[in-house]
Amino acid sequence: MSEVIDSPTAASGFRPLSLDALNFLLADVRGALGPYLNVFLVTQQQWSQSEVGLVTTIGGLLGLAVKTPVGAAIDATRAKRGLVIAALAVLAVGATVIAAAPSFWPVLIANSVIAMAGDVFGPAIAALTLGLYAREQLARRIGRNCAFDHAGNVAIAVIAGGVGWALSQRAVFLLVPVFSVLAAAAVLSVPARAIDHERARGLEPHDVKDNDQSNPSRWKVIVECRPLVIFAGCALLFHFANAPLLPLVGQKLAFAHPDWATAMMSSCIIAAQLIMLPIALLVGYKADQWGRKPLFLVGFAILPVRAALYTLSSDSAWLIGVQLLDGVGAGIFGALTPLVLADLIRGTGRYNMAQGAVATVQGIGASTNGLVAGEIVDHFGYSAAFLTSGAAAVIALSVFAIAMPETAPKRASTRP
Repeated sequence: MSEVIDSPTAASGFRPLSLDALNFLLADVRGALGPYLNVFLVTQQQWSQSEVGLVTTIGGLLGLAVKTPVGAAIDATRAKRGLVIAALAVLAVGATVIAAAPSFWPVLIANSVIAMAGDVFGPAIAALTLGLYAREQLARRIGRNCAFDHAGNVAIAVIAGGVGWALSQRAVFLLVPVFSVLAAAAVLSVPARAIDHERARGLEPHDVKDNDQSNPSRWKVIVECRPLVIFAGCALLFHFANAPLLPLVGQKLAFAHPDWATAMMSSCIIAAQLIMLPIALLVGYKADQWGRKPLFLVGFAILPVRAALYTLSSDSAWLIGVQLLDGVGAGIFGALTPLVLADLIRGTGRYNMAQGAVATVQGIGASTNGLVAGEIVDHFGYSAAFLTSGAAAVIALSVFAIAMPETAPKRASTRP
């Protein structure tokens, strides 16, 4: 309960449980789509890998077009809760369309709209967190956000696996409207008056005093910050390497066990998410003490190892076991990225725009390899696709180790 007492917004009626519930339920909304769509289209609707890759790439590219503008809008608006609710409504409608009409054009349109609306959640949650918590509380709170996000992913994987097994893979998409309603209630439980909108965009009290809120730093501050550019490039390569791995593993498992396709995919997700949860908490507690860079290097190093291990066996237990490594890499990346951006963009008022810009380049990597991996699998097989991803991960690790500086604030010495 100390977090409630220490929180500067407790007097405004905010309770940490509201943010916990929001992170948990948003994971349920997004998790009921994700890799289940690829498996459903390939195994149940007999789509080719190239068709699935095309839909994924188009949706991803359209989503990319609005990531940075969405971040800028979240910086500028005080209706952050309203944006989240509107995005939830779009996802609910899109998922219903996919369930009702899983043919090429309806799925393409629905997936594209879902991709654009989904851009709201990441920066909006980060902005709410920044606006609700003082900077010295931020690392632990972001770690806690990620932990509840991973717990939500575990919950939806269990639920989706059960629904897919008991009913059908198509029924999984109908979970999205249900969890969208619950997530909307969670965001409304965060009192609007508790949010410090200046701090939510990366301005500190002394910055607001010297600079009017309507006049933050120029947007060019994002591209002029060399460490931010380096970080964004490494994030692009990380997501290029990481994004196709889970869908490809899910497809291998689905072909080997067609009656258990959804349950197998759920097993992969649960395996990783159960590892991500404690990793996120550990990162939140130790990021200030150990620094950001050493933790990130561990996350980057795990990825090429994981990609190579997938090629060694097609046994279901092996594939699911290797997927545990995703919990370490992705857990570190997810918990540290908002924190590193807060370090780099502090005092500019462009925090959420920076988040949108980094998410854009991450999305370029993820959506591009959706098409690349599909083509490689169609022509050369799964092992070639895994090794291609592993090579990209090695490049990301090398660049980060050589060029990325430590961003954690220097701690005052405790020596007399």
